[in-house]
Amino acid sequence: MVRTQIYLTENQRKKLASIAKTVGKKQSELIRDAIDRIIDQAGRGHREFVLRKAAGIWKDRTDLPDFNSIRSEWDRS
Repeated sequence: MVRTQIYLTENQRKKLASIAKTVGKKQSELIRDAIDRIIDQAGRGHREFVLRKAAGIWKDRTDLPDFNSIRSEWDRS
């Protein structure tokens, strides 16, 4: 782990200490958990952005085969 210093408001520190005591974790654990959640949320948002941007990128292509006919060749009769 890498040691990182952060600044909290007095109110944030008090509430964090209270939560840590209630759940039986260290304040640093709670902070790491919160950071992990933010990273996960940002990752999901980025994936959604990329997928939305990629949606339909082949819709106007004329050089692609007709996938319905290709799939029909695989159908069992």
